[in-house]
Amino acid sequence: MRIEVTIAKTSPLPAGAVDALAGELSRRIHHYFPDNDGNVTVRYATANSLSVLGATKEDKARISEILQETWESADDWFITD
Repeated sequence: MRIEVTIAKTSPLPAGAVDALAGELSRRIHHYFPDNDGNVTVRYATANSLSVLGATKEDKARISEILQETWESADDWFITD
C-alpha cells in the first residue's frame, strides 16, 4: 500500500513539520497496518489531498481517520525548537 499526503503550498508549515508529519503518520499507520513498510509520503502541492493506492475502501477510510487524528494531535507529537 502506498500513501501520499499533499499539503497546499498556500498553507506553509513550520520548519521540519512535513518530515515530522510523515514520521508520525507512518508510525500510526504501521500500528494498524503492520505490513505497510513506511510507504508514506508527505509533500507540498497545489492542494491538500490524500491518495491511497493498493488498499480497500475500508482501509482508505481508516487511513483518512488516522490522518485526521494525527493532524489534530500535532501539539502532542510536533516539538519546535
